[in-house]
Amino acid sequence: MSNPKNTVPTSTITRDVRQLDIKTDNIYESIVIMSKRANQIANNVKEELHGKLAEFASSNDNLEEVFENREQIEISKHYERMPKPTLIAVDEFLNDKVYYRNPSKEQI
Repeated sequence: MSNPKNTVPTSTITRDVRQLDIKTDNIYESIVIMSKRANQIANNVKEELHGKLAEFASSNDNLEEVFENREQIEISKHYERMPKPTLIAVDEFLNDKVYYRNPSKEQI
């Protein structure tokens, strides 16, 4: 995954709703686009995290024998500090980094 996360704020910021519907002329369509993109980002990040944590998986884990691995904890903390997928999706949408199309509008 590319690294646009460095430019995206990690906390929620107030947005002007009128800026969100400029590209689509419909606030609801804009929200659907951002929502679908946020779901894509969340799935990518989840797969990436599970892939990294799978390296630490042990086939003979018992509840009594579970121990904390420093590297695993650092990886988890890194992902917790990342901006939320919705913030990344909104930033991408507002900066024209998302490709979207509406087939019903293309037929007209």
